Order: sequence, then C-alpha cells, then structure tokens
Amino acid sequence: MVLCAGFVTRLRPLTDKIPKPMVPLCGLPLLRYNLALLKGAGVTSIVINTHHLGAEMEKGARAIASALGLDLEVSREEKHILGTGGGVRKAAALLGAGTFFLLNGDMLFDVDLAAALQSHRAAGAVATMVLAPYPRGASYGAVETDAGMNVRRIAGRGAVVEPGLTRMHFTGVHIVEPELISRLPPEGESDINRTAYVRLIHDGAKVHGYLQSGYWGDLGAPRSLLRANLDVMEGRVPLDRFRPGADPFEGAKELLPGVRVHDGARIDPQALLVAPALIHAGAVVAAGAQVGPDAVLGKDVRVDAGASVIRAVCWDNTHVAPGERIENQIASPGVRLDA
Repeated sequence: MVLCAGFVTRLRPLTDKIPKPMVPLCGLPLLRYNLALLKGAGVTSIVINTHHLGAEMEKGARAIASALGLDLEVSREEKHILGTGGGVRKAAALLGAGTFFLLNGDMLFDVDLAAALQSHRAAGAVATMVLAPYPRGASYGAVETDAGMNVRRIAGRGAVVEPGLTRMHFTGVHIVEPELISRLPPEGESDINRTAYVRLIHDGAKVHGYLQSGYWGDLGAPRSLLRANLDVMEGRVPLDRFRPGADPFEGAKELLPGVRVHDGARIDPQALLVAPALIHAGAVVAAGAQVGPDAVLGKDVRVDAGASVIRAVCWDNTHVAPGERIENQIASPGVRLDA
C-alpha cells in the first residue's frame, strides 16, 4: 500500500492542481519511482488511498500501474482524510490476509525491500519500521531501538525509558502483518505509529527496526524537492533500484557532457546549455536562452530568447518568457515557487 491521500500545503500553489505523489521528479511522477521500487521487490498488487484531488490521483496511479504491469486497487477517503492508521484500516479488505509493505507516497528512498522483508520475517515481528540514522541536530520525534533492534519508543511513547536506546529516523516504510490492523481504531483518523505500534509495544509484541542507510528524501517542501531533482541529475541517487520502470534518462542522448536531451526537444544552436541539465521531449529552447547548470525542463517547456533556467525545475508545459530568469525555483504554468 502506498499512502497517497495527504494534503500538500508546503508545495502550494504548485499542488493546487496536482496530487503530491504525482509531482514530477526529473520529469517522472514521484509515484512511478515508488511503484517501480515495489515491482523490483516482487510486488504485483498495489493499493493506494486517495483524498486530496482524489480523481486526479486515481487516474495518474492507474496509468502508472498499467505501464508497469501492476494490479491497482483504490481506497477512496472522500469525506475525511483518515491518516496513516485510518487509511490502512479502511483499506483492510483490499490488503488481504498476508504481509504487506506500507510506504509514504511523498518520498524517494533507495531501500532494499527484499532484505527488509527477510529481516522482518527472521525477527518474527508484527511490524517492522525501516529506519535510518538520526540526523545530527534534528529535534523531531525519534524511533528508539534497543541493542536487538526492537523498537521500544516512538516520539517519546511506548515502553518506559531504558538505558542504551538508540535514536533513529523513521523513513516512512513499514512491513506489516494483518494482526496490526486490529490494534487500530475501527473508524476515524489515526496515526499508525502512535496508536497501533505503541499499543503493540505496551502489549509486549515485537515491533522490529531495520536499518537502511541508502539515499532518502522527503519531497514535501520546495527546497527538498529541488534538491532531489538535482541529486538524481548529478548521480547521487542510485537509480538501479528503480530501473527499468522509473528511469528519467532512458532514451535521452548526451548532447554535451552532462547535458541529456530526449528526442523531440528542439534546441537552437545559439542557446547556451550548461551541465548538468535534463531536457524532455517537446521542450523548445530559443537562441540566446540559457539552460543550466542544474536545470530540468519537463515535456513541452518553452524557454524564450534571453531567458534562463538555472538551478531550477520547470514542470511540463511551463513557458519561460523572453528575458525571464528562473533560479532556485520550481516553475509550473503560471506559478514560480522559491526553493
């Protein structure tokens, strides 16, 4: 199950018309990366939940699932958003009677799901939280584990304070047994971490922690979204985990070292291209325009004469007017958001 129901306040107004999991990352919807990751781990059936822009979210998810050869079921939270716990509870009938992965829909994570599943089963856990080292200087609620990688406390809740616990960062990836669903409130909004998991810990059941230190990014804010685009372009994100289903460079040609251009883009010989840059099909770059360094142009973007796109991302169909400078921004038709 991929959680796709959330609001996207930090990316507004970019996301007034596009659900957060459909936000492009180097030209491909973020959800495509997560579904490709799951397919690579052997998953064949996906459940998503929807709320914000639910019809658009469902349409986009069905198109991606079809392209990847995955079965898709949709749990629609039409009147009220139900949170991570309530969303899982509502989708219980769609999830069936077996172990399932649960992922946040707004992240990019180079995680070995097969290894995490193996660890979960070896631990005999009711649930496993995939964890990463806690960032230095961070102040948000940590997941605390003991020496055996048993989760003991979540954001200060759970077992009593014990010596020797290690603070860790929760990545938004879970592995869950159906037993956990019975620990969730039967209706309404709830948080799976702070309700079901805390109840399990209190009852003496095993909540396991699996440590993974691969690339992780929460793409819910403009700065982190721009950073993730640049990290993919600059090779900081290992893409093998997402290939072949989600590869923004597939079919692109290297026009210059570090400047990758898809067929169908039109680049005037008098335009200035500076690596790294990624230009998708249908984009038009006029004479005297500058694209890069650190620029992504989506499909059918137009960059007019004298305009520049530097350390920025232009979503599909964006028009950069003559002389306009897009820098440290994410741009969509009619919107420029500082990052």
